[in-house]
Amino acid sequence: MSSVDKQLENLKAEITNELPRDISVSDVKYEGPELVVYTRDPKKFAQNGDLIRKLASKLRKRITVRPDPDVLSDPREAEPKILSVIPEEAGVTDLDFHIDTGEVVIEAEKPGMVIGRHGSTLREITQKVGWTPEVVRTPPIESSTVSNVRNFLKQEREDRRRVLERTGRQIHREQLSDDEWVRITTLGCCREVGRASFIVSTPETRILVDCGDKPGSDDVPYLQVPEALGSGANSLDAVVLTHAHLDHSALIPLLFKYGYDGPIYTTEPTRDLMGLLTLDYLDVASKEGRTPPYESEMVREAIKHTIPLEYGDVTDIAPDVKLTFHNAGHILGSAVSHFHIGDGLYNVAFSGDIHYEDTRLFNGAVNDFPRVETLVLESTYGGRNDYQTDQQDSEKRLIEVINETYDRGGKVVIPAFAVGRSQEIMLVLEEAMRSGKIPEMPVHLDGMIWEATAIHTTYPEYLRDDLRDRIFHEDENPFLAEEFNHIDGGEEERQDVADGDQAIILSTSGMVTGGPIMSWLRHVGPDPKSRLVFVGYQAQGTLGRRIQNGWDEIPVNGRDGMGRSDTLKLEMDVETVDGFSGHADRQGLENFVKTMNPRPEKVLCVHGDERSVQDLSSALYHDYNMRTFAPKNLETFRFK
Repeated sequence: MSSVDKQLENLKAEITNELPRDISVSDVKYEGPELVVYTRDPKKFAQNGDLIRKLASKLRKRITVRPDPDVLSDPREAEPKILSVIPEEAGVTDLDFHIDTGEVVIEAEKPGMVIGRHGSTLREITQKVGWTPEVVRTPPIESSTVSNVRNFLKQEREDRRRVLERTGRQIHREQLSDDEWVRITTLGCCREVGRASFIVSTPETRILVDCGDKPGSDDVPYLQVPEALGSGANSLDAVVLTHAHLDHSALIPLLFKYGYDGPIYTTEPTRDLMGLLTLDYLDVASKEGRTPPYESEMVREAIKHTIPLEYGDVTDIAPDVKLTFHNAGHILGSAVSHFHIGDGLYNVAFSGDIHYEDTRLFNGAVNDFPRVETLVLESTYGGRNDYQTDQQDSEKRLIEVINETYDRGGKVVIPAFAVGRSQEIMLVLEEAMRSGKIPEMPVHLDGMIWEATAIHTTYPEYLRDDLRDRIFHEDENPFLAEEFNHIDGGEEERQDVADGDQAIILSTSGMVTGGPIMSWLRHVGPDPKSRLVFVGYQAQGTLGRRIQNGWDEIPVNGRDGMGRSDTLKLEMDVETVDGFSGHADRQGLENFVKTMNPRPEKVLCVHGDERSVQDLSSALYHDYNMRTFAPKNLETFRFK
């Protein structure tokens, strides 16, 4: 008998001993980080709401209770009983019964009403029918991504359980080494922006944190070195993804092409956005005539292997590592990743990309941890002069630009990133129109913006407190405002908008590197009454940066659709409104470290160009007397 089987046998005996005599335990299994307890008496379990909490506290494990398949009631009988318990205003849209696990997935417009106060309605459902309810939100805006991910996971449920059981046995295996050390190896994004990737190693465990591409370059992380995949992809125990932007996520599916078969830990919205962005990444590569690094099948493999975690949940991901995600304030689902290593041996936090102050969309990044000895900190705007305009001033300027353009009969075209910046701008525009600061007019959303917004509306619990309350309690979702129009009719619809009255157009790509923004430049660019407004960072070498720097003749594909290059004379004004970045500026980064509780002993400044990381590293050393580093790629740091 293996050590894990023996452990499960002991746990079963301990749980049986703790339970009242009339509640039986038929099986105990690990599924990922969770301990799953199967019982023939689910209704009795549900009658005692504190039972699971007490067991979890005593065993120090995350526990899920499921009914033994033998005792399940017929779904046709269970469905009307479940619906009789749930308030009608919850808006149940689907019930999906899974006999293999005894779970019923309830999709509802208002999941909170299905859950009930402290889970009371869920317990009542189990008491009535014996099934274990799981609740998901019906997307307020129909999302093909969310729908595809949910359907795929449903189809792959059996295979996914095998993945989870294998992962669970890995996590809870016996420790083999008495040595104690922690190392971090840098595989990318050091003294550069892009291809974020790190390995955290202990004598027991190897964890990959992020695996992204480098925009505008073919450089990829150093995955083939011995510390990474040099000894095989399955030498990795886990992958942790901080957020879905491609410079952090693009090459996660590539790991499965190389033979990785383990878990990916991330938040639920990051999982969905990763699916959206990596599939688009493959599509763009194909359209540009490049060979994609992996097939779409690998994206599905990555999704199947994802174990979503919520902010604040302390989770075992290896025999000697616990992981906790905290809000990073950068984009939907972005996470500061805190690793507790060994039995109090060492603590490391990876900031991922962070925004320290609150924005309209998100609460600011969390920096309060039980312990952190080393912080790996992004430094995108770490340069000594990298101070951004205050967001209130930026909003005021954007409103002025829109009013000026409206008064002269023009249109405002805003190139925007689909995830994060577009939704931030949408909130500014919705509030400005609602309060009369700008005239009511159509706001046309083109490219992936509508789909990314639909994913935001599926996960309002990840949004800023007051925005979430507005959606939950006031039933007022600003993303559903009637001014917003999804452009889905192609060139004909764009031409109609261009020929019509004043309007605002948000379109990808944010750096004018392709996509529908090129079409809008053709349609609206020759109009001197209109304006092109940049609200996001324009990287060196992109067409957006060139236009920003004064180019007024730009190459575009011909209207005939044959791909012939043509030159377009831009007559529209060009304006830049800073202050909407999803990254903390220099002051925000310093404040994040200054107010950290507790403050780390060491800081590794990464994810910034050479000047930015050196400036930030030097400032933190001088101001706070901590050991700081600006590592190069392929350096290894030993702690302990």
